[in-house]
Amino acid sequence: MIFMDNFLQTYLKFHQLIQDKIGRFVAWSVLSLVLITALVVVLRYGFDTGSIALQQAITYNHAILFMLGISYTYLHDEHVRVDVFYSRYSPARKHWINLLGSLLFTLPVTLFILWSSAEYVSNSWAIQESSSESAGIGYVYLLKTLIPLMASLLLLQALAIIAKNSLAIRTHQNDDETPKIQGGKL
Repeated sequence: MIFMDNFLQTYLKFHQLIQDKIGRFVAWSVLSLVLITALVVVLRYGFDTGSIALQQAITYNHAILFMLGISYTYLHDEHVRVDVFYSRYSPARKHWINLLGSLLFTLPVTLFILWSSAEYVSNSWAIQESSSESAGIGYVYLLKTLIPLMASLLLLQALAIIAKNSLAIRTHQNDDETPKIQGGKL
């Protein structure tokens, strides 16, 4: 059991580090999204011109922001949750809800997304799909690759939540909602 606890703690620490780095990188896409959107507006209303590529860049930025930001949001427990009862529960019960929610809902959904997107993305790669607009951005296949990448990151995050809450339940950590990783120890 000690070996497993140490393994889980190491996984949690490493995983949190990776997810934080991805999340911080993705957060910068908000700046590019704002700048590109402002540029499109200025070009359209100030100079009466437009750019299909810039408009598609907004879509690409949205995709990067949301698809890669999902697991970071889940890591920091900022995801949407019906909080009517949850906020009143004891920390032990919250651990159980988080554990079961990840096992029964998040894992199956992410596995389904991985399975169902495999052919879709691989077909896009096979033809090196690009924009249907002649002046649009190519590399649509890279954009579609965000689907399984999002599901993979979310799957890893769900496993981390399962591990964190399992450890908390087993070690009876009730002083906080979730165990904190500091200095490699839970």
